[in-house]
Amino acid sequence: MSTSTSKAIRIQQTGGPEVMEFVDVTLGQPGPGEALVRHAACGLNFIDVYFRTGLYPQPLPAGLGMEASGVVEAVGEGVTYVKPGDRVAYAGRPNGAYAQARIMPADNLVRLPDSIDFETAAGMMLQGLTVQYLFHRTFPLKGGETILFHAAAGGVGLIASQWARAIGVNMIGTVGSDEKAELAKAHGCTHVINYNKENFVERVKEITESKGVPVVYDSIGKDTFTGSLDCLSPLGMMVSFGSASGPVPAFGLQELASRGSLFITRPSLMSYTAKRADLEQMAAHLFSMVESGKVKIDIRQRYALSDVAQAHRDLEARKTTGSTILIP
Repeated sequence: MSTSTSKAIRIQQTGGPEVMEFVDVTLGQPGPGEALVRHAACGLNFIDVYFRTGLYPQPLPAGLGMEASGVVEAVGEGVTYVKPGDRVAYAGRPNGAYAQARIMPADNLVRLPDSIDFETAAGMMLQGLTVQYLFHRTFPLKGGETILFHAAAGGVGLIASQWARAIGVNMIGTVGSDEKAELAKAHGCTHVINYNKENFVERVKEITESKGVPVVYDSIGKDTFTGSLDCLSPLGMMVSFGSASGPVPAFGLQELASRGSLFITRPSLMSYTAKRADLEQMAAHLFSMVESGKVKIDIRQRYALSDVAQAHRDLEARKTTGSTILIP
């Protein structure tokens, strides 16, 4: 295949998994500040579903997918961060990672250490960088804290479980089944709550002797939002970083005051990696955690890129655990 064409997933309209089309695209050559990357593996993330359904709007027609790994084939003028032949990975906009190859801004790419293979890289960039900023920048954990983390058996959750254990943090994780509870525990989660069998607010109060936790990391959204606020100790921080169950409903600021002057933030990875120096520092931290063996990337599902509709169905049906990758 020449460098000028690629198979890629495109959507003409928002909707269910069936709106994703596997089509031929013409790439051309990278312009100033751009690089052409031939993908070895692409990551699957819940944010891809938000873009597909239109919860997060984008101009159509459009690509999907926010992370991948591969080899740089060509660069445009002015590109200094990478060169042809470099092994690279990335996470973030612009959308379009569901492709065999693509042209993208070169300053989004980070060079991969030789010790990290392409599949691992595609399964960890978005989720691993997310855990890095959640734990070290949004609410910097020092060790010794007890925290609440929802969806502990998902891709972000399994990385968070290991990362928390590595830095001496007691993580209370919520999951939806006994199998997922075993998985989260095996990855380092200190306490696991199956929210289909137990009230997570009551269990958090029990575990913390009614003190509550200083921070809740919540990617579920609508179904867990109020309960998450109820788990916080006074002056605690609610970190709402996703909405897998639907968007958080409107609420009054008095809800924060009545529970003890709480803080709330709605972070996104793109804000934290907007400066090149921050991206490089965060990626270096993630790579060192993986290279040390403290965090292992658990790729539990692999699909052909052409089978992406099934991958989305399984993700939305809560059938997946750990990281999922697409093979182009």
